[in-house]
Amino acid sequence: MGGTFDPVHFGHLRSALEVCRALDLAQIRLVPCALPPHRIEPQASVSERRLMLELAIKYVPQFDIDDREMHRDGPSYSVDTLISLRQDYPDNPLFLILGSDAFNGLKSWSRWQQLLELAHIVVMQRPGDDMQLSAEMQQWLTQHSGTDADKNQPAGSVWPVTVTPLSISSTVVREELAEGRPPRFLIPDAVISLIEQLGLYRRE
Repeated sequence: MGGTFDPVHFGHLRSALEVCRALDLAQIRLVPCALPPHRIEPQASVSERRLMLELAIKYVPQFDIDDREMHRDGPSYSVDTLISLRQDYPDNPLFLILGSDAFNGLKSWSRWQQLLELAHIVVMQRPGDDMQLSAEMQQWLTQHSGTDADKNQPAGSVWPVTVTPLSISSTVVREELAEGRPPRFLIPDAVISLIEQLGLYRRE
């Protein structure tokens, strides 16, 4: 599961945990994006965002941080990350976890059609969420829809997974912090303490 995690919040963490349980995954790797190709540069540095992640998942044994994008130059393309992971784990099933909005925009991703050669794709959906896909993407989803028999395959299927709707965004969290209001119950307390110690997200 990639993301800027600027900062990490309970929406990220709860959704990842529910995907882990729904598909009975051995591990969730959280991959902080160093240089996002589709959005503005994060406010916190990648090392600061990694540290926030470390504190957020400290007591969740199923979660781990994968920092390979921190050590790669240029934009952080998911296909390059998956190529690297596939080299490390040539036979393991890999699952790329996306929100429904990201899946809707998948055609704009670098080498997007190569993704299913490298991993399965998990699409996180809120209950009752209608993804309103284009005809091409709906056909692509139907063609590659996963079944229980596909779980042990290394790649090639798409898995919609319903997750608890938590309307939390990093943008809202940053606005709270900029106004001097600690975002209690939106992000872990340990992350709030670190943000305060480092003076992150303060309004200039």
